[in-house]
Amino acid sequence: MPARLSLLALLPALAGCAPLTLPAGPAVREAAIEAPFSGPALPWMPRPAYALAPPPPAPRPSGPAPEAALVMADGTQLPLRAWRPDGPPRFVVLGLHGLADHGGNFLADSGPLLARGGALVYAYDQRGFGWTPSRGIWPGTATLVEDARTVARLLAARHPGVPLFLLGESMGAAVSILADPPEASGLLLAAPAIWSRRDMSPLVRGTLAVASRLVPAVAGGASFGGIMPSDNREAMLRMARDPLVLREVRVDMAKGLVDLMDEAVAALPHCCGDKPTLFLLGARDAVVPTHISHRVLRRLDAPRIAHYPDGWHLLLRDQGRERVVADLLAFMADPRSPLPAEAAGQGWLAGPEP
Repeated sequence: MPARLSLLALLPALAGCAPLTLPAGPAVREAAIEAPFSGPALPWMPRPAYALAPPPPAPRPSGPAPEAALVMADGTQLPLRAWRPDGPPRFVVLGLHGLADHGGNFLADSGPLLARGGALVYAYDQRGFGWTPSRGIWPGTATLVEDARTVARLLAARHPGVPLFLLGESMGAAVSILADPPEASGLLLAAPAIWSRRDMSPLVRGTLAVASRLVPAVAGGASFGGIMPSDNREAMLRMARDPLVLREVRVDMAKGLVDLMDEAVAALPHCCGDKPTLFLLGARDAVVPTHISHRVLRRLDAPRIAHYPDGWHLLLRDQGRERVVADLLAFMADPRSPLPAEAAGQGWLAGPEP
């Protein structure tokens, strides 16, 4: 009997250790784009000032200020930023950022280049990230995917007749694969997060499973664990100072990311139909290891891959980003014509696993 009582006493504690997810709530209105954006206070804690010295000024988030709010059906506001071309847009680009990042930062380097090429570029902070009220908490794959579909629908209605492309980076690319909105003319998948459990070692899978059950709320550094994600040192320093970039990622958020990657990899063979889809990969990517991407993409039927021998994980921020942006603009202008970087991609895919 005492043993049973002890077990019953532990049940509330064990229940409190369940992974936390904050999905979208019930619909209370029609989703819409509204101005202005009125988000929560910036997540910034000033360092203690010595003596009577004033605290340093709060750092500013990277990229343009949000110009409007994406008010979703449950009333949640997601900040929407834009990079605008000088004249009428040739195409509309919807950007989806990666883990721990936000819409302003991930396109701070490439957004102006795309706009210079005639693209009207939008990027929003996905739930759980950036300037959103649920910052730091995983929203669930279904919510991320439905949000992307909703935003694509709103932008297509805002710009009728202008081709719409989804540009996803890492986690955002995985969301793009699953969203695959009918309004999109094509998908642009930069360093997609396609490292599913199937291609993880038993040790990694087991560690994640145990940690997500026992310590889901424990958070670890959101840095790349000593891995160099880009050769653009300035962009890395900017990311480290940005108050909207997550400094830590909870274990249950990491588990949610792996769940997302599982679903994205499972969807790849059936993704996109006849919709032009371009994978963009860097040979120096160690965040999503190149041998994993090679293994996953070889299972597909002739995927289109733009391969960059000097590219890293954050291709849109790398020193060679102008070439990447030029390929994106060329692909959007004529999605059916092959790019020079695709010849390198075919050779890489046909070769041995890196």
